[in-house]
This record gives sequence, C-alpha cells and structure tokens, in this order.
Amino acid sequence: MTESLPVTADGAAAAQDLTLGVEEELHVVDLATRELVPRAPDVLARLDPEHFSAELHRSVVETNTPVAATLDDLRDGIVSRRRDAIAVAESLGLGLAATGTVPLVDLESLPVTPTSRYRRMLDDYQLLAREQLICGAQVHVGVPDRDEAVAVAQRVTPVLPVLLALSASSPYWMGEDSGYASVRSLVWMRWPTAGDPGVLDSAAEHDALVDDLIASGTITDPKMVYFDVRPSAHLPTVELRVTDSSPDADTVVLLAGLFRALVLRARDDHRAGRPLPPSRPPLQRAAMWRAARSGLEGDLLDLPRSPSPLPAAAAVERLVGELRPQLEELGDWEQVFDLSVRALSRGSSAARQRRAMARRGRISDVVDLVVADTRGGATGIGPEGQTIPAGLFPYAVEGDEAFPGGDVAPAYTGILNVLSALGSGGLRRREDARDDEQRARGITFSVAGEAATRLFPFDLVPRLVTAADWTRLSAGLVQRVRALDRFVTDVYGERAVVRDGIVPEWVIDGSPELRPSGALVAHDGVRAQVAGVDLVRDVDGEWCVLEDNLRVPSGIAYAMQNRRLTESVLPELPMPDHLLSIEGTPQLLLTSLREAARPAAGDNPSIVVLSQGPDDSAWFEHRLLAEEMGVPLVRSTELFVEGTRVFRIRSGKRYPVDVIYLRMGEDSLVHSPGADGMPLGPSLVAALHADTVTLANALGNGIGDDKAVYAYVPKLIEYYLGEKPLLADVPTYLCGIRDQREEVLNRLDELVCKPVDGYGGDRIVIGPHASPEELAAVRRQIITAPHRWVAQEVVRLSTHPVFDGHQLAARHVDLRAFVFSGSESVVAPAALTWSPRRAA
Repeated sequence: MTESLPVTADGAAAAQDLTLGVEEELHVVDLATRELVPRAPDVLARLDPEHFSAELHRSVVETNTPVAATLDDLRDGIVSRRRDAIAVAESLGLGLAATGTVPLVDLESLPVTPTSRYRRMLDDYQLLAREQLICGAQVHVGVPDRDEAVAVAQRVTPVLPVLLALSASSPYWMGEDSGYASVRSLVWMRWPTAGDPGVLDSAAEHDALVDDLIASGTITDPKMVYFDVRPSAHLPTVELRVTDSSPDADTVVLLAGLFRALVLRARDDHRAGRPLPPSRPPLQRAAMWRAARSGLEGDLLDLPRSPSPLPAAAAVERLVGELRPQLEELGDWEQVFDLSVRALSRGSSAARQRRAMARRGRISDVVDLVVADTRGGATGIGPEGQTIPAGLFPYAVEGDEAFPGGDVAPAYTGILNVLSALGSGGLRRREDARDDEQRARGITFSVAGEAATRLFPFDLVPRLVTAADWTRLSAGLVQRVRALDRFVTDVYGERAVVRDGIVPEWVIDGSPELRPSGALVAHDGVRAQVAGVDLVRDVDGEWCVLEDNLRVPSGIAYAMQNRRLTESVLPELPMPDHLLSIEGTPQLLLTSLREAARPAAGDNPSIVVLSQGPDDSAWFEHRLLAEEMGVPLVRSTELFVEGTRVFRIRSGKRYPVDVIYLRMGEDSLVHSPGADGMPLGPSLVAALHADTVTLANALGNGIGDDKAVYAYVPKLIEYYLGEKPLLADVPTYLCGIRDQREEVLNRLDELVCKPVDGYGGDRIVIGPHASPEELAAVRRQIITAPHRWVAQEVVRLSTHPVFDGHQLAARHVDLRAFVFSGSESVVAPAALTWSPRRAA
C-alpha cells in the first residue's frame, strides 16, 4: 500500500467544507414470497420521519443520513439508518433490499403513494410512473454556492459512467434477466428530465431551464428535475443521481468518496478558470448505456479522452489514480483505494446476483442475496447493532455442530482459522473458483422442465463426522440394510414376517411400492447392492435414521466430487487425522456389483450402468461412476434381449451383459425402448425370470422405503438378525391403526405428516409450520385414506455453518450414507450432507 501524504490544514478544511450525505432508496419485500410489496407505509409509521420518508411507490422506503465530514462517519450513518429500518421491517415479516431493482414484481398490486403530488405524476406520466419500481442512491456533497454547484455538475459529467458501473445492481426486471447490469438506469432515463441537461453557465441559467420545464407542463416542481448531477432542489449541495442503490454499504461509501473528490477537483478547476471539457452528448449517452449494459464485468468508454472502449477495471483504476491528489487532500486516499480494490475483486452486485441465480435457478435466491447483503454488507451489523469488520465469526446456536453454545468445537478450530483469514471477500472468490471448476468438470444436475443444467449446490464449509460417530453409524447402517434386504426378500417370498405377527399384512399389501416385478428374483441373495440411508443429528448429538432408499439412491458421485472440490478450492484447509479417503469408493461399488452376478457369468462378469441419458437429473453421477469403475455407460436403446440373454450393442458389435446397475425408476425402465425399438421391459422380464441377468437394485425394492414399514424396522432387525437396533428411529405413528390415527389427528399441529410412498420432502406437512388450510387438507386426506399416511415427532435438529455470501450462518442438515452389499456389506467412505439451501 502506497503511503498517503499528510492531510494539510487546507485539506482538513476542504473535507469539512465538502460535507457528505446519502439518500438511499430501499425496496420492501415480503420475506416469505420474496415479492415486492406496497408496505412501506407500515414500516415508515414506526420510523422517525426526519430520517425516513416515502417515495413515489408504496414499495420504497427512503433513508437520509446525517451530514458527515468523513467517510467513516458516512458509513456509520448508512449502517445506522439501515439497521433502524431493517429492524422495523423484519418485525413485520418484511425485508429491505438496497438494489436497483428486485426481480419478483406484480405491477398491478403496487400502487403509488397517495399524495396529491404523486397522484398527479401518475395522471401525467401513466405507465412511465407505474413502472418506476426502481431504487437509486443519491450522494450529496456540500457546495453552498449555487453557481459553483452548477459548474461542478457540468465538469463531473464525463466520468459518471464509471460511478454507474461501480453501483450496477439491477440485472433483473419483471422476473427476467434484462441482459443489463443496471436496467434501473434504463427505466430511469425514460423520465423527460433525466440525463445530461446540456451546457449551463450559471445558477440563473439552470433555474431558467427549470422554470421553462415547469411552464411547458412537463414537470410541476423543481424536485422533478432528474439531471444526472444537479444542484439539489432542497439542500445546499450538489447531488449525484445516476447510481443504483447498492446492497453493500462499502460500495456506497466508495461512490461517495470518489464523487467528493470529483467535486473538489471540479470546484478547483472552476475557481482557476480552466475551460470545461468538450461536451459531446451522444457519446456521453453511449458511455452511460455501455456502463448500464456491462457494469464492472465489461468495457467502458474512455471518455473524455477517446470513444474507444477499455476494461471497466482499468477505467476504475485510472479514475482513482487521477483523483489521488484530491483524495489525499481530503484524507480519503487509503480508504478509497482499498475500497476500489475490493470492489474490483468482488465484482458488481449484478454479477453476484446472476451467480446466485445460476447455482440453483431460483429467482428467490437473488432476493435472499440482496436482502442479506443489505442487512449486513461487507462491514456487517453486529448483534448489538454495531458496525463490525468484514470477516467470518462463530455464532451461538443451541446444538450447532461447529459452534456449540457459541464456542468453537476443537475439531473446527483449524477450519475456522482458514475461513477467517480468507474473510468474506476471499471466500466469495473461492466460490467463483469452485463454480468455474464445476463447469469445467460438468458437475451439474438437471431439473424437469428446464433446458439448462444447474451447478450442484455445494458449500465450502466442510462438515466433520468424528471417527467415533462414524464407527457407530457404520455398524448401525450395515445392520439396518441387512435387515431391510432380508425383509424385501421375505415380502416377495414366504412372508414369514406376516405369518409370525411382526408386520401387519395391510402394511405390505397397502403399500404403493409393492410391485409384482419384485417376485421376479428367483434366487436367494442380495436385492439392494446399493442402499442410501438418510440420517439426522439432534441438538443433543444423537443420530437417528430419517428414511431409507433401496430403489435408486443417488449422491455417491456428488459426495466424492465435493471432497475433491474442497481439496482443490481450499487446499490450505487442515485435514483431520485419519480422514477416510473417498478414492476407493468406486472400487467398493464395483465389487458389490461383480458379486451380484449369477454363476453363469463366470469370474469376470460384464457390468453396465444403465441411464436415461443427459436428461436425467443425475447424468453427471452416472458418467463419473461408470468411468471410475471402468464399465460402459449405456441407455436402453443400446440393450436388447435375445432369447433370455441380455446384450449391449456398440459399433455394430454385441456384448453380453451380466449385471445392470440400474439408474432409472422401474416405470421408466419398463417403458423405455430397446435397441430393436420395442419396449425393453417384457423381454428383460424374461431374462430376469431365466436368472441370466441381475438388476442392481432389484425391481420392487421400494417396499423397503415405505414410511409405514419404517415404523417396524427396529422389530425387523430383531426378527431377522436377532440383534438390538444400533441406530434410533424417529417415533412414528401409523394412521392405519385407529388409536394411533386418533392421536395424530389430535396433534396435527405438533407432528410431521408424510405419505407412505413419499420421498425426500415430497408432500410432507410440518405441523408447527403449517397453515390452518394445510392442516385441514392433510386431515381430510388422512381420514379418507389413513393407511397411506404416517406421522412423526418433530426432531430438534442440529445445525451446521454454511457461508451465505457474507457470513457464517446456521442451517439444519442431514446426512446421506451409502451401504454397498455383496458377500458382505460395507459403508462407503463418501457421504453427502444436505441442507435446505445447499450440500457440503
């Protein structure tokens, strides 16, 4: 860092004279729906009207900072006003977003503020007024002499595109990506008085122009003059009006520091009688358009030197360097220089919003990001409302795995040290590197109905499971999967479990996952070569099983790649002693598949991975597992059955198939076309019946996933294995049993209700969080078809930190473990943690 010159007495006087203030416009959004809502009056009713005011639309709150002499004072004012407004908004279930636009908007539900002035504006401007659902940040610098204020406004015009690019925070408009970094500026420029006012030599000329605009009927008062820079209509200041509202408070401070330095330079030039830079309005408009189009991520025009483009980063660096004499005179050099470096490293808010959208394809994530950034920003708002420095800190949440009671768990000390050293900005850059690597490796998944794939959501904060916990979990997982496998075999065989009174027959016969195809396995042996078991940890540190998956469990490859990504993107993270390597996972899976082959396959059975292809949500996983096991990845159109033997066709040749690692649902398999164009299902059934091929996993295994069967797993373990269960279950009630159903109906608002054939979060109703309408609907369904529903007690889940873009935040998590079964069962050394927002 280059040392700054000492601040002279004249410099101190300049800083005191050129005072600062900011008017910030903040969108009001519903925290549940993430939509822009007309509830600013509710927020303003609880705030001091001297510091907060209404705007044209009832969805906007405007804040006014105190007059500040220094950038630090200005930052404190911005944060203080935000803190007060956010506290009120959040108490009403609302969020505030300091951003040019918010993406989720219903134009018809957003009336203007009902004052005579705003109603007249609506009458005069119609659609133009209705669609001004935008927010800007206006920076004021004290210039009491109005002639000087007009002269300053004329002289700073050429560099305004750089300030707009730094502030760009509005890529989305009416639910769509506009293709611009600041679509707000395009909407704003529709006002007839917006933009460059042309050459004005004095305050008298400025006032005459304003009077003529009023006389023309175009505007009704001086406040409707929306020039890019203007003498304020109500304060002794010159006012910058081109910038978007910025979620990051430091960006506003940077803009204010640069603008004040520009004002000082312009004032000095005016007093020295230096000529105005030449004005070329069409080029200036082009430069503003280019800044709105690209923000910091593209080129800007090199005005006033040349119309040629140059990278935005170079334009920012040049401006900061040129303003160094003024910044040093004001005592702002080091601060503005550091903030500019940080801004260029972080990129524009518009780019960050697009990255948030790209990760999961959810526009709500964009709203969450800007609300979170507005609430904290780079400097942050501490628990007592104080400004805190950038960084990553522990939090206090009961039952948190990393920060129990606010203390750092010993196993996480090294991890936290690395994350804290990186800080929020450094970790965001690592997130960018992670995204780049995911794209390069194709670590994506697809969502039905969407053409583009998404990056797999992966958090950079690793979760640790202790060796002691993993040993206990492994033993319990193997035990559980062995019992479930024997249960499924029994269901499609003798049904001894029913005969001996362990499981009621209605539980099995009433299951939607009881399939005739399950009886096609004509031999003893393993039916579930790959099982997935979802576990949760409660606030007391105890593990329990949430659900089982013996059909087509996914996530193995993602768990492996998450570890690899962590090691690649955060190589400085300390590795725990005796950390299990994930690299042997594919060979463990391959061993289980080889051992599933029938005796006729010999010592070297032919194995294929059967996928639906690139349209499958887990196509990446199918490709990686096939590649790392060294077996072919095929689609149904590459398989055919001759007699009772399955073959694959490749390059005109046919190869026998002994084991099919099935990565599609049973219904899809039965109806998929084979190599001969005919449905593969009937001929494959013949091969299964002839015992010439193995499907891993076997058809009909879904009976083992049934939520009603889940309630009997402890008994199944004792019945089939003669052992006590090693893993706990969540207490479960079967609505098909009268007494249990009555208890469920009496406690609907306390329990979690699930359909027996649900998977993941499918159709789950969480009583404590459900609306009266949702509870009434599930009550009707339970009464109508009680055997199709179960209910469970609510588990007080542990939490684990994730990085939410600017700080560590607690999230509830679960853990998917994988068990591979052949001659023996083993737990894969790769497990996948899921949170409601991302995986780690």
